[in-house]
Amino acid sequence: MRYMKMTHFYRLERRFFLQSALAAMMAVPLASLPAQAEGAKAQRVLAIGGAVTEIVYELGEQDRLVGRDATSNHPPEAAALPNVGYIRALSPEGVLSVKPDLILARENNGPPEAVEVLKSTGVRWVDVPDDFTLKGIDENITIIAAELGVPQKGEALKKKVAVDIAKARARLASIERRHKVMFVLALTDDKVHTAGKNTAANNIIELAGGDNVITAFSGYKQISNEAVIEAAPDIIVMMNGRGESTDHESPNALLEAHPALSATPAVRNGNIIRMDGLLLLGFGPRTGEAISKLAEAFYGDEY
Repeated sequence: MRYMKMTHFYRLERRFFLQSALAAMMAVPLASLPAQAEGAKAQRVLAIGGAVTEIVYELGEQDRLVGRDATSNHPPEAAALPNVGYIRALSPEGVLSVKPDLILARENNGPPEAVEVLKSTGVRWVDVPDDFTLKGIDENITIIAAELGVPQKGEALKKKVAVDIAKARARLASIERRHKVMFVLALTDDKVHTAGKNTAANNIIELAGGDNVITAFSGYKQISNEAVIEAAPDIIVMMNGRGESTDHESPNALLEAHPALSATPAVRNGNIIRMDGLLLLGFGPRTGEAISKLAEAFYGDEY
């Protein structure tokens, strides 16, 4: 009975959300939204997802962009575009305010109710797969180039990206040892949120010649302090701004004070690597650069 009540409440809440979103959407009349003729190239493109925006720029089609989401911070000139909000917290009124005729969105978008409303407007919405692999980069470029009507540019970009990645990985051939690496997503109340298998963090660590010490699960999860100590990583990788202390003399003070991380070889030896999150985990056109920078941080002169 309690489950039925909760389900009913959820349905009412969802209906209210959709009604509110539709009401807000009426502030942008559908008739005023640009229509895309069959076979015509989209001229007002909205990119949602940092890697999506990067691909549009690398294809040389940035003049057609009318907006981007909050995660799209590269290249720097993308910051001049209207920001329609965070990829997982989109609103119909925010997205439609830029009057797109094509929306290219990385799959981890949301909330589902808002996306449902947006897809019902008739504006072309294309989900770009959240596949953080080398094959996924190829597929994303193919999809975006096709939607923009520039498949030949897409083929050229795929070749360029493949060459960059191959060069970065070729330099790892001389590395005889592999470091044990832990990716720390966040620290919350002394709890460590880390990356397991089938994640962008796991894949970029492996591509850069490291071994992810967390293999018991897939995805990003919180682990116990005992599990952190047992994993004993040689290196910890984090995104810029994560786990940094305001103490200028010791930016790793928070890690050094952590009851479990402080006991790891990584923290004891000061082997903490921080990188820009989009570069590190985006799996976009700059993945070759990400591999090179991470491998160089792992192995120094050996790389």
